[in-house]
Amino acid sequence: MSEIAHMIDPASADDTTPQRAPARTTDMRSRGEPALWSLGGALAIGIIMIISFLMLVLWNGIVTFIPKPIAVVTELNGTVTAGEPFRAETFKPGPDVLAELPAEWRAEISANDGYAHRTLYRMGNFDIYGEDFRWVPDFSILETEYREEMLFVERMEWGPFIGTIKSFTVDGAEHAFTSVHDPAFEAVHEISRDRWRKIDDIEHNEIGAINYNLERGRLDLRKVEMANGKDSPEYVAAQKRLDSQSVELQRDYDAYAQQVQKMRSENALNTLTLVEVGGREVTIEFSELVRAYAANDLSVLQSVAVYFSRWWEFLSAEPREANTEGGVFPAIFGTAAMTLLMVVAVTPFGVITALYLREYAAQGRLVSFVRISVNNLAGVPSIVYGVFGLGFFAYVLGGSIDALFYAEHLPNPTFGTGGLLWASLTLALLTVPVVIVATEEALASVPRSMREGSLACGASKWQTIRYIVLPRAMPGIMTGVILAMARGAGEVAPLMLVGVVKLAPELPIDGMFPFVHLERSFMHLGFHIYDVGFQSRNAEAGKPMVFVTTMLLIALIATMNTTAIVIRNRLKRKFSGSQF
Repeated sequence: MSEIAHMIDPASADDTTPQRAPARTTDMRSRGEPALWSLGGALAIGIIMIISFLMLVLWNGIVTFIPKPIAVVTELNGTVTAGEPFRAETFKPGPDVLAELPAEWRAEISANDGYAHRTLYRMGNFDIYGEDFRWVPDFSILETEYREEMLFVERMEWGPFIGTIKSFTVDGAEHAFTSVHDPAFEAVHEISRDRWRKIDDIEHNEIGAINYNLERGRLDLRKVEMANGKDSPEYVAAQKRLDSQSVELQRDYDAYAQQVQKMRSENALNTLTLVEVGGREVTIEFSELVRAYAANDLSVLQSVAVYFSRWWEFLSAEPREANTEGGVFPAIFGTAAMTLLMVVAVTPFGVITALYLREYAAQGRLVSFVRISVNNLAGVPSIVYGVFGLGFFAYVLGGSIDALFYAEHLPNPTFGTGGLLWASLTLALLTVPVVIVATEEALASVPRSMREGSLACGASKWQTIRYIVLPRAMPGIMTGVILAMARGAGEVAPLMLVGVVKLAPELPIDGMFPFVHLERSFMHLGFHIYDVGFQSRNAEAGKPMVFVTTMLLIALIATMNTTAIVIRNRLKRKFSGSQF
């Protein structure tokens, strides 16, 4: 055997060292390594960008309502500025500014490549200064103090006031101010605010109902006039009923008006005198005071109380000061109502369309063309849907409804203008391609054997679809609905044409018949962000509200989507493993 091995490989007879097999090398491109790393890197970058954006919004939204200290800055020229440090930056002073500086400051700025540091202070007191913010360069500061007596006063009008309280009056009698926690001060503030809330309730509900009934009676009379003419007995009888009703309503109106006037007169006796850091005074009623606190003398518990009271106001109150202060409850309600109405409209339409295309329509060129058209609709700019919604829903459909059922209202439109209903239907058209595509994919994922088994047992085609196919396709359908909700809730451009407004004090749901008013305009969190960020008189003042409203909108969408995801997962678990 050794001779045979030597004949085959002469070196094998003499070399007893084991030989290693040559290393197998494969080009990385053939194994897809570059593509794998590229796709993974792109995914990681996308996730990092999303998380970074969410963290930026979350952080700025959380800290918005934290009470900040008030700095009193005295400049070299004698100017005194009191306000919250808002943000800081480096800037390059101009030659005229540098010429007025001492030599040591010019040398320091030159050593820093011509840059200096400055801080933006939120001063408030817009009714006195005519501005909300002021830049103060570091090189012009003589002294910075944090005085304990400085107060941050939030008012119903003119924004916050930063300064001190000189005195306050109760029923016309003047009292010296000691502290915002003085029981007498807190008691008169609570009484005045309670009167203000009662006045607001009477004006919105009781007086609002009287005005509504008066307008309703006038429209009923006009309806009789259009149907029978002014000389008809029906018109004369309707006129008498309206006159009688008007007398009673006017009596009630006068009683409520006197009650409101009395409470306003009582509130006018409770005032407080505010003094800004320069000595100028402003007198306001206690009913105009939202809250006041000593910004530089707050304990931890007091800071927490101010923080959560601001959050409660933000979530439950109406906006004020051009939407830069106050709450966003009407916008929260409008966003949720519009999204739910959109889902109610888009889900049956999208599911029925997908059912027909997948289960009933003969597959051919026409169906393929329809599918291509549906996919292309998903790429149409949203503003195009807004123009269509305004033209078709509001002007054509709404105008026809007004002509048929609300002729007495004309020329003032009822449904012939933007409103909650038309906005919901416009966004339903915008998102229906998503629901159709997702539903078709879900229907296609149901095994054919289930359909055949159901038909073999004697079930009809519709019974098979209803009891076998649709329940098992429901998780996929819910996925489409979730995607539609996520897109529709965040759209703004089409809503600007079909119903959303800057301020809508009347909600679409109230206590007056028919209780649900789908024709009314509404507020939306997305438009609120746009309005505060780009339409307010001061972009800096609106920036905190932009972040906190964005955080709220994301939380609202996440809550609705989470609810839908929970329902989808329960449906998925119900039918898992039920294939044959």
